[in-house]
Amino acid sequence: MNKDTPKHQGKRRQLVTVLKQKGIAQVEVLNAIGDIPRHLFLDSSFIDHAYQDKAFPIGAEQTISQPYTVAFQSEQLQLKQGMKVLEIGTGSGYQTAVLCHMGARVYSIERQHELFRTSLKRLPALGFKPKKLIFGDGYKGFPKQAPYDRIIVTAGAPAVPEALLAQLAVGGRMVIPVGDTNQKMTVIARTSDTDFQKLVLGDFRFVPLLGDKN
Repeated sequence: MNKDTPKHQGKRRQLVTVLKQKGIAQVEVLNAIGDIPRHLFLDSSFIDHAYQDKAFPIGAEQTISQPYTVAFQSEQLQLKQGMKVLEIGTGSGYQTAVLCHMGARVYSIERQHELFRTSLKRLPALGFKPKKLIFGDGYKGFPKQAPYDRIIVTAGAPAVPEALLAQLAVGGRMVIPVGDTNQKMTVIARTSDTDFQKLVLGDFRFVPLLGDKN
């Protein structure tokens, strides 16, 4: 089952074509989607559908985001090789793998222990080496390694957590879905120690960002 066959590779090429048609243009993002075997991040019952542009359950009441959402968030990061990235919500590890493929130094936090344990084994087994996977509260970030060049949040937050703003480097960029039921994809750029610029993009739907208060 843990194989990447020519059939899977062909389906990924088709998926990349779909993402291009939907407006994804960054070569590094498209290459990551084209190279990474998404089917190996899914439960076996979903493997035949892995390259549809859909979200799927991954356990612990969480989902793997649809490929367009992963690609959109990755593109909005404006990531450059070697940047330090904090990811809130490891989930299946697929977005983590995309960031690693793009050359980021990734610190990723997961709240659900079941998913954390799985990613801890899965990512190295597939050749992806994030700097650190952390079991903890995404609302708090990971101040030990702050500041971060980029922060990506892969769950819906009712508001932007102050701790994450504090951990964003000056000149850094955060991509976070903000809202309760439906979220607005929001890009926050830190322009100085005290100043932030906010850009609100389209509507998305994510599972809620969990923290100690949940």
